[in-house]
Amino acid sequence: MNTALRMSIKQWAPEDRPTERLQRLGAESLTDAELLAILIGSGTQQYSAVDIGNQVMGRFNHNLNTLGKARFDEILNIEGVGTQTACKILAAVELGKRRQIATPELHPDMGTATRIYNYMLPKMQDLATEEFHILLINQNFRLIKSERISQGGITEVSADIRIMMREAVLNNATIMAVCHNHPSGSIRPSRIDDTLTQSVKKACEVMRIHFLDHVIVTDGAYYSYHEQGKI
Repeated sequence: MNTALRMSIKQWAPEDRPTERLQRLGAESLTDAELLAILIGSGTQQYSAVDIGNQVMGRFNHNLNTLGKARFDEILNIEGVGTQTACKILAAVELGKRRQIATPELHPDMGTATRIYNYMLPKMQDLATEEFHILLINQNFRLIKSERISQGGITEVSADIRIMMREAVLNNATIMAVCHNHPSGSIRPSRIDDTLTQSVKKACEVMRIHFLDHVIVTDGAYYSYHEQGKI
Protein backbone atom coordinates (compact mmCIF):
# COMPACT_ATOMS: atom_id res chain seq x y z
CA MET A 1 0.00 0.00 0.00
CA ASN A 2 1.19 3.51 -0.79
CA THR A 3 2.79 5.08 2.28
CA ALA A 4 0.91 8.36 1.69
CA LEU A 5 -2.41 6.54 2.01
CA ARG A 6 -1.41 5.28 5.48
CA MET A 7 -0.96 8.82 6.71
CA SER A 8 -3.63 10.33 8.91
CA ILE A 9 -6.03 12.42 6.88
CA LYS A 10 -5.05 15.36 9.10
CA GLN A 11 -1.57 15.06 7.58
CA TRP A 12 -2.90 15.36 4.04
CA ALA A 13 -2.76 18.64 2.19
CA PRO A 14 -5.95 20.56 3.11
CA GLU A 15 -7.20 20.57 -0.48
CA ASP A 16 -7.05 16.75 -0.55
CA ARG A 17 -9.05 16.10 2.62
CA PRO A 18 -12.60 14.79 1.98
CA THR A 19 -14.32 17.29 4.28
CA GLU A 20 -12.55 20.27 2.72
CA ARG A 21 -13.23 18.99 -0.82
CA LEU A 22 -16.90 18.50 0.02
CA GLN A 23 -17.18 22.10 1.26
CA ARG A 24 -15.31 23.46 -1.74
CA LEU A 25 -16.60 21.29 -4.59
CA GLY A 26 -19.78 19.68 -3.26
CA ALA A 27 -20.56 16.16 -2.07
CA GLU A 28 -20.98 14.93 -5.65
CA SER A 29 -17.25 15.41 -6.25
CA LEU A 30 -16.28 12.74 -3.70
CA THR A 31 -15.93 9.02 -4.33
CA ASP A 32 -18.07 6.54 -2.42
CA ALA A 33 -15.08 5.68 -0.24
CA GLU A 34 -14.44 9.35 0.54
CA LEU A 35 -18.07 9.87 1.53
CA LEU A 36 -17.79 6.87 3.83
CA ALA A 37 -14.55 8.31 5.23
CA ILE A 38 -16.46 11.38 6.41
CA LEU A 39 -18.87 9.10 8.27
CA ILE A 40 -15.99 7.04 9.67
CA GLY A 41 -14.18 10.13 10.92
CA SER A 42 -10.93 8.83 12.40
CA GLY A 43 -8.90 5.99 10.99
CA THR A 44 -6.57 3.61 12.83
CA GLN A 45 -2.80 3.39 13.11
CA GLN A 46 -2.79 1.11 10.08
CA TYR A 47 -5.46 2.72 7.93
CA SER A 48 -6.77 6.17 7.17
CA ALA A 49 -10.53 6.74 7.11
CA VAL A 50 -10.38 6.68 3.29
CA ASP A 51 -8.56 3.32 3.41
CA ILE A 52 -11.34 1.93 5.59
CA GLY A 53 -13.95 3.38 3.25
CA ASN A 54 -12.25 1.62 0.35
CA GLN A 55 -12.19 -1.64 2.31
CA VAL A 56 -15.90 -1.34 3.03
CA MET A 57 -16.70 -0.71 -0.62
CA GLY A 58 -14.38 -3.52 -1.69
CA ARG A 59 -16.11 -5.99 0.61
CA PHE A 60 -19.39 -5.23 -1.16
CA ASN A 61 -18.06 -5.24 -4.71
CA HIS A 62 -17.87 -1.44 -4.86
CA ASN A 63 -21.64 -1.36 -5.21
CA LEU A 64 -23.79 0.83 -2.97
CA ASN A 65 -26.85 -1.28 -3.67
CA THR A 66 -25.01 -4.33 -2.35
CA LEU A 67 -23.82 -2.35 0.68
CA GLY A 68 -27.43 -1.39 1.30
CA LYS A 69 -28.28 -5.06 1.85
CA ALA A 70 -25.44 -5.66 4.31
CA ARG A 71 -26.04 -6.83 7.86
CA PHE A 72 -24.53 -5.11 10.88
CA ASP A 73 -22.17 -8.01 11.60
CA GLU A 74 -20.90 -8.07 8.01
CA ILE A 75 -19.83 -4.42 8.25
CA LEU A 76 -18.45 -4.83 11.77
CA ASN A 77 -16.17 -7.68 10.60
CA ILE A 78 -14.27 -5.37 8.23
CA GLU A 79 -10.85 -4.43 9.59
CA GLY A 80 -10.81 -0.92 11.01
CA VAL A 81 -14.60 -0.77 11.47
CA GLY A 82 -15.88 -0.51 15.03
CA THR A 83 -19.38 -0.58 16.44
CA GLN A 84 -19.97 3.17 16.11
CA THR A 85 -18.71 3.24 12.53
CA ALA A 86 -20.87 0.29 11.54
CA CYS A 87 -23.89 2.04 13.07
CA LYS A 88 -23.13 5.27 11.17
CA ILE A 89 -22.83 3.43 7.86
CA LEU A 90 -26.10 1.56 8.35
CA ALA A 91 -27.82 4.77 9.45
CA ALA A 92 -26.62 6.56 6.29
CA VAL A 93 -27.80 3.65 4.14
CA GLU A 94 -31.22 3.74 5.81
CA LEU A 95 -31.54 7.49 5.28
CA GLY A 96 -30.83 6.90 1.60
CA LYS A 97 -33.59 4.31 1.42
CA ARG A 98 -36.07 6.54 3.20
CA ARG A 99 -35.34 9.41 0.85
CA GLN A 100 -36.36 7.22 -2.07
CA ILE A 101 -39.86 6.80 -0.66
CA ALA A 102 -40.24 10.25 0.89
CA THR A 103 -42.86 12.63 -0.45
CA PRO A 104 -41.26 15.66 -2.13
CA GLU A 105 -41.50 18.80 -0.02
CA LEU A 106 -44.28 21.09 -1.16
CA HIS A 107 -43.31 24.61 -2.20
CA PRO A 108 -46.51 26.65 -2.20
CA ASP A 109 -47.25 29.24 -4.88
CA MET A 110 -46.68 32.77 -3.56
CA GLY A 111 -47.60 34.59 -6.76
CA THR A 112 -50.40 36.73 -5.32
CA ALA A 113 -51.06 38.77 -2.18
CA THR A 114 -53.95 36.48 -1.31
CA ARG A 115 -51.69 33.44 -1.34
CA ILE A 116 -49.10 35.23 0.76
CA TYR A 117 -51.80 36.25 3.23
CA ASN A 118 -53.27 32.74 3.46
CA TYR A 119 -49.80 31.32 4.09
CA MET A 120 -48.80 33.87 6.72
CA LEU A 121 -52.12 34.25 8.56
CA PRO A 122 -51.75 31.12 10.76
CA LYS A 123 -48.30 32.35 11.81
CA MET A 124 -49.42 35.90 12.62
CA GLN A 125 -53.09 36.11 13.49
CA ASP A 126 -52.65 35.65 17.25
CA LEU A 127 -49.46 37.66 17.77
CA ALA A 128 -49.58 40.42 20.38
CA THR A 129 -46.61 42.31 18.88
CA GLU A 130 -45.49 43.05 15.35
CA GLU A 131 -43.17 40.70 13.47
CA PHE A 132 -41.46 41.22 10.13
CA HIS A 133 -40.97 38.23 7.81
CA ILE A 134 -39.43 37.74 4.40
CA LEU A 135 -40.59 35.21 1.84
CA LEU A 136 -37.86 34.00 -0.50
CA ILE A 137 -39.28 32.81 -3.80
CA ASN A 138 -37.94 31.18 -6.98
CA GLN A 139 -38.58 32.24 -10.57
CA ASN A 140 -41.74 30.11 -10.68
CA PHE A 141 -43.17 31.96 -7.67
CA ARG A 142 -42.68 28.90 -5.48
CA LEU A 143 -41.66 29.50 -1.88
CA ILE A 144 -38.09 28.59 -1.03
CA LYS A 145 -38.39 29.58 2.64
CA SER A 146 -39.92 32.17 4.91
CA GLU A 147 -38.00 33.66 7.80
CA ARG A 148 -38.72 36.04 10.62
CA ILE A 149 -36.34 38.97 10.46
CA SER A 150 -37.38 40.90 13.54
CA GLN A 151 -39.90 41.41 16.31
CA GLY A 152 -41.11 44.75 17.56
CA GLY A 153 -43.70 46.44 19.69
CA ILE A 154 -47.44 46.81 19.42
CA THR A 155 -47.39 49.57 16.80
CA GLU A 156 -44.15 49.19 14.81
CA VAL A 157 -41.27 46.91 13.94
CA SER A 158 -37.81 47.59 12.50
CA ALA A 159 -36.07 45.41 9.93
CA ASP A 160 -32.47 45.25 8.77
CA ILE A 161 -32.43 45.32 4.96
CA ARG A 162 -28.89 43.94 4.90
CA ILE A 163 -30.11 40.74 6.58
CA MET A 164 -32.94 40.43 4.05
CA MET A 165 -30.58 40.75 1.10
CA ARG A 166 -28.09 38.33 2.61
CA GLU A 167 -30.79 35.69 3.09
CA ALA A 168 -32.07 36.20 -0.43
CA VAL A 169 -28.61 35.70 -1.93
CA LEU A 170 -27.75 32.70 0.28
CA ASN A 171 -30.99 30.98 -0.72
CA ASN A 172 -30.73 31.78 -4.45
CA ALA A 173 -34.02 33.67 -4.40
CA THR A 174 -34.93 35.61 -7.53
CA ILE A 175 -38.14 37.03 -6.05
CA MET A 176 -38.82 38.37 -2.57
CA ALA A 177 -41.91 39.47 -0.69
CA VAL A 178 -42.08 40.90 2.82
CA CYS A 179 -44.83 40.70 5.35
CA HIS A 180 -45.66 42.03 8.79
CA ASN A 181 -48.70 42.02 11.04
CA HIS A 182 -50.74 44.75 12.69
CA PRO A 183 -51.99 43.48 16.07
CA SER A 184 -54.34 46.46 16.22
CA GLY A 185 -56.38 45.01 13.38
CA SER A 186 -55.92 48.08 11.17
CA ILE A 187 -54.69 47.32 7.65
CA ARG A 188 -53.70 50.94 6.99
CA PRO A 189 -49.93 51.23 6.48
CA SER A 190 -47.96 53.74 8.52
CA ARG A 191 -45.40 56.18 7.17
CA ILE A 192 -42.73 53.92 8.62
CA ASP A 193 -44.22 51.02 6.64
CA ASP A 194 -44.13 53.13 3.47
CA THR A 195 -40.52 54.17 4.02
CA LEU A 196 -39.39 50.61 4.74
CA THR A 197 -41.20 49.31 1.66
CA GLN A 198 -39.42 51.78 -0.61
CA SER A 199 -36.05 50.97 1.00
CA VAL A 200 -36.58 47.25 0.41
CA LYS A 201 -37.60 47.93 -3.19
CA LYS A 202 -34.42 49.94 -3.84
CA ALA A 203 -32.23 47.25 -2.27
CA CYS A 204 -33.88 44.58 -4.41
CA GLU A 205 -33.30 46.64 -7.54
CA VAL A 206 -29.59 46.88 -6.71
CA MET A 207 -29.40 43.11 -6.15
CA ARG A 208 -31.52 42.37 -9.25
CA ILE A 209 -34.17 40.61 -7.16
CA HIS A 210 -37.81 41.15 -8.07
CA PHE A 211 -39.65 42.75 -5.16
CA LEU A 212 -43.09 41.17 -5.38
CA ASP A 213 -45.06 42.69 -2.52
CA HIS A 214 -45.28 43.94 1.03
CA VAL A 215 -48.35 42.44 2.70
CA ILE A 216 -49.72 43.70 6.00
CA VAL A 217 -51.60 40.94 7.83
CA THR A 218 -54.47 41.30 10.25
CA ASP A 219 -56.89 38.69 11.55
CA GLY A 220 -59.42 38.74 8.72
CA ALA A 221 -57.97 41.18 6.18
CA TYR A 222 -54.75 42.30 4.52
CA TYR A 223 -53.16 45.25 2.76
CA SER A 224 -51.05 44.68 -0.35
CA TYR A 225 -48.67 47.36 -1.60
CA HIS A 226 -48.64 45.62 -4.98
CA GLU A 227 -52.41 45.52 -5.33
CA GLN A 228 -52.60 49.18 -4.29
CA GLY A 229 -50.06 50.14 -6.96
CA LYS A 230 -47.55 51.45 -4.44
CA ILE A 231 -44.55 49.36 -5.58
